[in-house]
Amino acid sequence: MKKIKNVLILGGLIFGLYAFNVVQDEWVVPAKFNTMKNPTDAADEDNLDIGSELYAKHCKSCHGKEGLGDGPKAAEQKGDLGDFSSEEFQAQTDGALFYKTKMGRNDMPDFSKKITSDEDIWFIVNYMRTMGE
Repeated sequence: MKKIKNVLILGGLIFGLYAFNVVQDEWVVPAKFNTMKNPTDAADEDNLDIGSELYAKHCKSCHGKEGLGDGPKAAEQKGDLGDFSSEEFQAQTDGALFYKTKMGRNDMPDFSKKITSDEDIWFIVNYMRTMGE
């Protein structure tokens, strides 16, 4: 009887940890970021050039040159790196992309200290938008 109780407790613990990890996979963006408007000119070539340079420096190693999640460090990551050209990715608001890029989570680093200018993060968002074209 004690063995059955221990198995049930262990099973419940394992299930609980699994369920917690599944819930953690959803990336919830706070409402204020979902509705945030991009203050930069997304079509400006200079802004896109800056975004491209920042992407190459901070993002390409994991997300790949074309944002397909196939960068040289991608295999080291545990989560799905996404496909920036996909309809699902491109359907996100600029504010959601800003939040995810700036704040990070799990394997995605928090860039708020590395990229201190919000404008630069917006430039990266603008550049990521070109991957859906």
